Amino acid sequence: MTILLALLSGLMWGAADYFGGSASRRAPALLVVLISQAAGWTFVILTAWASGGFSAPTGYLPWGIAAGLAGAAALLLFYRALAIGAMGVVSPIAALGVVVPVGIGLLTGALPSMLSVAGIAVAVAGVVATAGPGRGGAHGVRHRRSVLMAIGSAAGFGLVLAAISRGSASSTVMTMVVMRSTSVPLLVVVAAISFRSGLRPAVRQILRTPRLVGIILVCGVFDVGANLLFGIASHGGALAIVAVLGSLYPAGTVLLARVLDEERLSGVQNAGVVAALAGVAMIAAGS
Repeated sequence: MTILLALLSGLMWGAADYFGGSASRRAPALLVVLISQAAGWTFVILTAWASGGFSAPTGYLPWGIAAGLAGAAALLLFYRALAIGAMGVVSPIAALGVVVPVGIGLLTGALPSMLSVAGIAVAVAGVVATAGPGRGGAHGVRHRRSVLMAIGSAAGFGLVLAAISRGSASSTVMTMVVMRSTSVPLLVVVAAISFRSGLRPAVRQILRTPRLVGIILVCGVFDVGANLLFGIASHGGALAIVAVLGSLYPAGTVLLARVLDEERLSGVQNAGVVAALAGVAMIAAGS
């Protein structure tokens, strides 16, 4: 059951990334992130209420706030990168956020295993290959921008993982509640400012497209659902095994992009994707 839950969490993360990226190609990334985060916020609050997990602010509060700030920035970069770049390139790069907790461990005196060190090397090589020219040798500005945004989102996601890990020592579900309670109001403020400077037509377009709204809502629920499944799995089995299975979520995004969007990469980029995924798995297994 633990392995099944971990695999399901990876599949749900991958699906959330695909749906979020698809929606961001038809609507501003800011609105996609805001709506999906609000959907996830509602889901988390209902989950905390139903499970009796609500508790007074303790050690989880500062880490939940930090995760919310980093997560909002990371998602904005990530969905924008998915919108302008190839999902098969962006998603594996963003998954390299697991390097951040390893780096924090180095600074605090926790040396990584040799497997993690090897995984970092393999993952970096994969990023370099994945960021190379696409099919036909094309290497446009949009591709370079999407790679840079994906790298930025990886750093943000890594900080989120580190913050959630610290906050979960007190309460996992409340760390997530505080995280979304921080990111959603922040995104509302940013959206309100952008609304006055030209975002209004995009809002009207989304409201006139129920299918698009549904895709964004599914994205938000899948993202939160994946977090919950991963948390349950990590308590029920070996963390190393669960982390390996969960960290393979880009495979789901790449597969959906290939099947549904007929997205094709060059041979070098395909090799880079495989290397990046292998590196992520090695880092997770060695941590």
